[in-house]
Amino acid sequence: MEQNPKVPSGKLILITGVTRGLGRALVDEFARLDHIVAGCGRSTREIEKLRSVIGKPHAFYAVNVADDDAVKTWASVVLSSQGVPDLVLNNAGVINANARLWEISAREFSEVVDTNLKGVANIIRHFAPEMVRRKQGVFVNFSSGWGRVTEAEVAPYCATKWAIEGLTQAFAQELPSSMAALALNPGIINTDMLRSCFGVSAANYPSAEAWARVAAPLLLQLGPGDNGKPLTVALPAASE
Repeated sequence: MEQNPKVPSGKLILITGVTRGLGRALVDEFARLDHIVAGCGRSTREIEKLRSVIGKPHAFYAVNVADDDAVKTWASVVLSSQGVPDLVLNNAGVINANARLWEISAREFSEVVDTNLKGVANIIRHFAPEMVRRKQGVFVNFSSGWGRVTEAEVAPYCATKWAIEGLTQAFAQELPSSMAALALNPGIINTDMLRSCFGVSAANYPSAEAWARVAAPLLLQLGPGDNGKPLTVALPAASE
């Protein structure tokens, strides 16, 4: 990606899970729109690759959101070096391998819960205080269609996304009237996660890049009037 020497003058956007899928696509789109991105992902190798493509003033860190101490350290770095985020996108997530609930190991179940649910709480725990102190900012917690309906063989994932819906509703009631928190269903998008469930049929759905081009402007427009509202940004399947 060709670098723009001009310092972006837009918002500071915090994104988790930036090394692939929707998170990676949103990084490109927000940078293109002249906003500053502070992002994290679990893979040090992938974060280094991202840094080589998209440089300063954007900043990317290897952080596992399921690790509260790591998130605390990352928050301290971001808040001191880049400032208080205007928009926080809790995008990082994992899904279990397709299996019936009783066939899923305790370790795999815990990994899904720790990333998808506890990871969101960890980000909120360490970034919300400064945003609340400023009385400004929006949190978007990524849910799923499977956070509003269910499907066989992805019970742990469904459980976490239903929990995100409830957590976000409660969190929204705790914020100052000048802030907002929303749960976002991005629809069905052709990502690694979808391919793990749908196989080759995932190709029938929009790419992460196509989704980000539509979603990013909508996310930037969110404000206090949207607090607590369920949000869906879904594109039609390629065959529709």
